[in-house]
Amino acid sequence: MNRGLYVAASGMLAMQARQDQLSNDLANAATPGYKQDRTAQKAFGELLVRNVAGDQQVGTMAAGVRLEEQTTDLRAAPLRSTDEPLDLGVDGEGYFGVQTGQGVRYTRNGRFASAADGTLVDQMGNKVLGKDGKPVKLKTDGTVDPATVGVFALTNVVKAGDGNFTGRSTAQAAGKVRTGELEGSGVDAARTMVEMMASLRAYEAGQKALTTIDDTLGKAAGLGSIR
Repeated sequence: MNRGLYVAASGMLAMQARQDQLSNDLANAATPGYKQDRTAQKAFGELLVRNVAGDQQVGTMAAGVRLEEQTTDLRAAPLRSTDEPLDLGVDGEGYFGVQTGQGVRYTRNGRFASAADGTLVDQMGNKVLGKDGKPVKLKTDGTVDPATVGVFALTNVVKAGDGNFTGRSTAQAAGKVRTGELEGSGVDAARTMVEMMASLRAYEAGQKALTTIDDTLGKAAGLGSIR
């Protein structure tokens, strides 16, 4: 394959993956407790370019770009007041625990509701866990005692979808549960939009490079067929 085609194509693939990540972040700009992702890119090792006649190094040539890793920014976002009695926010470190069909998952999204059996559940109907690891029971007036809600300290935190995370729970965290408040999304919508536009321009530049190289190769092939 022509090296220029490979470099341009690898850049487009990297920009497409970044665009998908940014689009997902932007779609969750209003999701309570959402944590945005960061995609790191890295160039493949550069190739040495040598002079054929004298076998002397005359420079280097890029070999394309690849996605190095994707990380999640787990920093807490500010709490905002909702005045809803079952909305809970963690002030400080820690995660709520919920019992799902795949096991215990953890979340910073405290938009909860009441189940028919008088327990606290998340938006997916998963039961919220207390400090004792059992489902949290609502009070007789339909509200929740924040002191009974578990706030778990986690290590090795990884996104698990639907605003949930997996991780190893080591103990109760120091964060405090606030009633009638929700943690905001960790996405800066304006900054994300700017990054999306820059990513789109980089993708379009790769497309233009591919078209130019293809046209050049086509002309070279046409000249080579002249007798």
